[in-house]
Amino acid sequence: MALYYFIADTHLGLDYKDYKAREKAFASFLYNLPAETSEVFLLGDIFDFWYEYKNVIPRRFTRTLGALASLCDRGVKVHFLNGNHDIWTYSYFQQEIGVVFHKQPLTVELEGQRFCLGHGDLLWESSGTYRSLQKVFKCRFVQVLFSALHPRWAFLFGNSWSKHNRLTRYEGENDQSQKAYRDKIFKLSTEWAAKYQSVLPEGQKIDHFIFGHYHLPFTSQIEGGGDFSILGDWIHNPEYMVFDGKSVERHAFGEAL
Repeated sequence: MALYYFIADTHLGLDYKDYKAREKAFASFLYNLPAETSEVFLLGDIFDFWYEYKNVIPRRFTRTLGALASLCDRGVKVHFLNGNHDIWTYSYFQQEIGVVFHKQPLTVELEGQRFCLGHGDLLWESSGTYRSLQKVFKCRFVQVLFSALHPRWAFLFGNSWSKHNRLTRYEGENDQSQKAYRDKIFKLSTEWAAKYQSVLPEGQKIDHFIFGHYHLPFTSQIEGGGDFSILGDWIHNPEYMVFDGKSVERHAFGEAL
């Protein structure tokens, strides 16, 4: 029986709570995936900030990089879909580790069932400012300019930016605002999935949509068939999803990290 794992938003390196324990737990999780594991799908924001120069890569992630390499070496196919925090990943993962990169949304068939996968930040709910900013980050000229910075200053800026961006989601929000935000994302995401499903030919309908980014774990049936899931993060809701060839199940991973 082949197993397929889906993970998002570990935000490794985010200096919030115990980031060292978070990485140790995630690396241990990867090392201990069962022998039946066939493929692992990393759905973005695995790293809270990542930028690789031609000959320089970020520190802090030795355990995770080793765990990913170990998975690839044992024949597990590891897929990576960029999030908005690890958008600047280039050839290192592919050439040195063996990870396969994809553009989102990715449609893949596993054991006769069709999956639509991605990080989710640019699919259904993004302001014009956010989309414009992402285009800037993806601009090759901007990347060349950023590469001209000494790594000391580049990583100081990048980590500070990522930390501020992420912690605004965790601080100063009450239960009412969280509920309103959750209801909004639930509505927009399921509407997007139903619309996406409606334009597909009959033989290409999606059985399972799985995304990350919003850190609000839920699964819902969508109009037109199939189910839609958002994964929780590994800061407040450490979890993952597994497909065993028949059904997709959500699993919690220990305590919040």
